[in-house]
Amino acid sequence: MITFKVGEASPANTFFAIWMAEAAGLYKDNGLDFEIVKMVGGSETGPALSSDRIQLMHIGMSSVVRANSAGFDVTTIGSLSNVIRSTLFAAPGVGSIDDVKGGDVGISSAGSESELSTVVALQKLGLTRDDITFREIGVERLSHLKNGTVKATMLGEPLRSVALGEDMKVLCDLLVDRMPWLYSGLVVDKSYLADNRDAVLRFMRATVEANYLAVADAERAKPVMAEVLEITDPKNLDITYDNFKTYTPLNAEPTVEGGKNIMGTVEAENKSDNIDDYMDQSVHEELLDSGFFDEMKVKYNVG
Repeated sequence: MITFKVGEASPANTFFAIWMAEAAGLYKDNGLDFEIVKMVGGSETGPALSSDRIQLMHIGMSSVVRANSAGFDVTTIGSLSNVIRSTLFAAPGVGSIDDVKGGDVGISSAGSESELSTVVALQKLGLTRDDITFREIGVERLSHLKNGTVKATMLGEPLRSVALGEDMKVLCDLLVDRMPWLYSGLVVDKSYLADNRDAVLRFMRATVEANYLAVADAERAKPVMAEVLEITDPKNLDITYDNFKTYTPLNAEPTVEGGKNIMGTVEAENKSDNIDDYMDQSVHEELLDSGFFDEMKVKYNVG
């Protein structure tokens, strides 16, 4: 068995393919001694991968750009979401974006996808990052929003549907825009990929198969989702599952357009203009050429 540890930066439905693969025994079937390692935000991406603390990080490509600008050498080999799947909510008492100006806005950590997606939302609302103060409050931000610790924060599923169900004020819903964005990437160190390509391919086969399994068999997938995301409300579970089913790329393919949009937004020194410095599509292409994706379509009658 090959040791393979994956960093989980945020418990959200964008991570569900990985949880599903673990629950279904697909990583074990592919010869991996698999483990999920809890992490906070994207700032740990470069150090954790280069030190071999983990073999893969689940994180948006903005963290790849920042990590490489800081001297690391990591790359995105797949994606579990190619659009921003989050919404900017206001705290009670905040009537409009004008009330947010000059206040604290919650993010999981500096350099995280929650930070960059907030910047995108602020720009749509006529503000910049200089108009607010980012406050690092971790991955569970709804409670901080409700008690007024911050004036606004971005939320994805399942907390997005909880906030909507409680009629919390929406300032900007980026999911509506379907903006191409490499929001939920599968990231490895380039040297690890070169030396351990077989292990990476095993991981990708198991994860992609979990996507097909989860989409094909809701009755099997939903109890797993409810457990890992601690969802007790059936309505919220349906919304979170439907969000996963609608916006997850079955074959975990990263999109160049989504990557380029991130490159154009991230502020980082020594940033490259070459998408190939941040994205490696060869793993996806190898699986495509091998006929693996076609096998999954037939096996699960999906697509």
